[in-house]
Amino acid sequence: MSLPLRPLVLYVGLGLLSGAFFLLDWLFPVGPAVEMLQVAVILLTLFVPGRDATLAFGLLTTVFVGLGCALQFNASIPVDALMNRGLVLAGLWTAVAVVLRHKQVRRAQRESEAKAQAILETTVDGIITIDADGIVESFNEAAEDIFGYDAEAVIGQNVKMLMPSPYREEHDEYLRSYHETGHRRIIGIGREVRGRRKDGSTFPMDLAVSEVELGDRLLFTGIVRDISERRRLEKRILDISEEERRRIGQDLHDGLGQMLTGIGLLSQDVARQLEAEDHERADDMSEITDHIKEADQYARDLSHGLIPVDVEANGLTEALRRLSQNAERLFNVECSFREVGTVLVHNNTMATHLYRIAQEAVSNAVRHGDADDIKIILASSDEQVRLQIRDDGSGFEPNASDDSGMGVHIMNHRARIIGGTLEISSTLGDGTVVTCTVSQTADVAAADVPPPSVAVE
Repeated sequence: MSLPLRPLVLYVGLGLLSGAFFLLDWLFPVGPAVEMLQVAVILLTLFVPGRDATLAFGLLTTVFVGLGCALQFNASIPVDALMNRGLVLAGLWTAVAVVLRHKQVRRAQRESEAKAQAILETTVDGIITIDADGIVESFNEAAEDIFGYDAEAVIGQNVKMLMPSPYREEHDEYLRSYHETGHRRIIGIGREVRGRRKDGSTFPMDLAVSEVELGDRLLFTGIVRDISERRRLEKRILDISEEERRRIGQDLHDGLGQMLTGIGLLSQDVARQLEAEDHERADDMSEITDHIKEADQYARDLSHGLIPVDVEANGLTEALRRLSQNAERLFNVECSFREVGTVLVHNNTMATHLYRIAQEAVSNAVRHGDADDIKIILASSDEQVRLQIRDDGSGFEPNASDDSGMGVHIMNHRARIIGGTLEISSTLGDGTVVTCTVSQTADVAAADVPPPSVAVE
């Protein structure tokens, strides 16, 4: 049936029904049992669009009731029967008011749903709704573009299909723990996480999850924004900074370092000659030679700091071992390095950022934590690389971590750049533990890897 015919059929049907009630009202004795059926006529106008139809049929039914009353009116009709008819009319118009209010609410609801749907379909952010068990209930077009799935393939599935390991395996336990304890890690807290596309690739995204109670149901709405391009730009900026560090380090090693080495050899030769001649300035020349050697070593230390990781796969291990040795010499603390297994990091960019995280953590432990003992631990498995820095310093209150200095923010940023996560746990008076975990298959483009450096001595 075509749409234009449907309202016409409804109007005709309701008119015939009203007429039938008029005949019943006229043929049978006055009583509320029959006349209350006329309220059904008005309720049926729920299915007729607009408010005019409801008012029209309310007036029509009232006229029919009035005609029936006039045709049957005589002195034998008891007063209570007339009062019942008045009550029926009152009920009739109450039903009219209810129907009109219902139509108004429905119209506002449809408009609201249309606006919400328009927002869902035009927003550049992915919007995903899941139930209390993590089953996807809605998946907008932006989410389809971000993850590469059609909505039909995701709705009805567990949302963990959009997560990489190890978060996929941990998600159900996290939801269960949240329902039991109310402890939140993401819900109500916007943060950066990693998502998994249909093709298996992972990418960084901003995720904000809100909790909604609908009657006895609990729903979670996640707003997702793909920040891959932003991370690529930020990574490029850091890479340019690292390239500049490498250039300066190379200049220190190949330029200034070589010059100081040459000057040191010449001064050493002159010092020996002056000493052989028992010259009065022989001691001064020896002292100058020692200072040149110290300056040469200092330049080499600087170049090692600026070019921390060599191109070999074990370059990170050697760089961290050298970092611990330098920390002991420069800061006068106990600093040890331990490698668990054989850790090979083939991606030089990842290795460099891990080194910088360790460097910052060690510096923070000495400068802010007054630590006396620092441990650097590097371990790996088939799936991930884990770097951990422990210290016995003063620590800090966990709720004060949001006010941490720029160093912590930079460490977090470096971890995100290489697709990793950074966790900092601390207890006041009981030291700090900094842990960076990176997947072995982290999405670090080979094209963005800085040029290899020359190993320095």
